[in-house]
Amino acid sequence: MKESDIRTRLNSIFQDVFDDDSIQVFDAMTAKDVEEWDSLNHINLIVAVERAFGVRFTTKEVTNLANVGEFIALIGSKLS
Repeated sequence: MKESDIRTRLNSIFQDVFDDDSIQVFDAMTAKDVEEWDSLNHINLIVAVERAFGVRFTTKEVTNLANVGEFIALIGSKLS
């Protein structure tokens, strides 16, 4: 799957999880950039991504992510 396809799908997941159709993901995006991104929604986001892409993340992988760009790269590595 191409990075652009991952980004498009991930953007839709963000909009659903945070119930905000105006969200547009970008590589440097972090929890500070989304008002509703708290610890519960973080878990909801990870679970939604795992289901949508058919992948599983370890706690270490998720904890080490610095931003959405790294999340996209991680998803891509799981799909390859």
